[in-house]
Amino acid sequence: MKPKVAFYWCAACGGCEEAVLDLAHELLEVVAAVDIVFWPVALDFKEGDVSALEDGAIDIAFLNGAIRTTHEAEMARLFRRKAKVVVAFGTCSHLGGIGGLSNLNSRDEILTEVYGDSPPVLRFQDDGAVLTLPALLGSIYPLDRYVAVDYYVPGCPPSVPVVKNALQTLLGGPLPERGSVLAPERALCDECPRRDSKPADLAIQEFRRVQEVLIDTSKCILAQGVPCLGSATRGGCGARCIQANMPCTGCFGPTSRVRDAGAKALSALASLLAGRDSEEIDHAIDGIPDPVGWFYRYSFAASFLGRTHPE
Repeated sequence: MKPKVAFYWCAACGGCEEAVLDLAHELLEVVAAVDIVFWPVALDFKEGDVSALEDGAIDIAFLNGAIRTTHEAEMARLFRRKAKVVVAFGTCSHLGGIGGLSNLNSRDEILTEVYGDSPPVLRFQDDGAVLTLPALLGSIYPLDRYVAVDYYVPGCPPSVPVVKNALQTLLGGPLPERGSVLAPERALCDECPRRDSKPADLAIQEFRRVQEVLIDTSKCILAQGVPCLGSATRGGCGARCIQANMPCTGCFGPTSRVRDAGAKALSALASLLAGRDSEEIDHAIDGIPDPVGWFYRYSFAASFLGRTHPE
């Protein structure tokens, strides 16, 4: 029998669904090799179709997006019961993603900013029909804060080679150690096409934002004073941002040797500062006006910081 596979989308932008479609004609090979039992973004499935399955009936469930609402938490628990293997697919599911920066504010602050003073309405009734909307959780969370996760596929979104490797690994042979990140265990700098242009004794006088400098396409971006997180970020993306002459922002997360992605990135860049007195250091870091948004852009929800407001 073909392995039964499910895909589900929680708090995310939809890019991870596009990453699956980016397999192009090879997606037809995947569809032929598996039995897709749930993929609401592409096929007409309902939540009841999953609920009706026996526990453990799904071989692999790919869940992308973070957990932001009560319904997403319920769906994560449902798939954990129904699936033998649960995969956190993409950075939002893996680390909380960009949405995790909302943990810088309380739930009430977010609702007030978006809806003003309008009272929240979670239940509607019209002509006998009742609709109950899910509630917003106090924080946004990576998937593994709610359910046990077997494997992780990083990226915002995951690159085609990483998606292909993950599918081949999970469907084609002995499974790797539980908890593995299905991507190369090396830093992006190791696969960067500009790595040979990075000086061995790099010392940065000041950081500059991308709009403040015309980046030389032949030289290491960090060596030009533009913050680039390639040294603190897992490889496997194909250096897509570098190829577009933009710095790495860390979307593939850290390697398994790193405990906190933002702290590692901050430490890596701080070690390269040429200045030693406080005035020189202050001048350099003025070029990074939003440190949390830069160093913890994708991983704030999974970091040691987690959030700045009590729930």
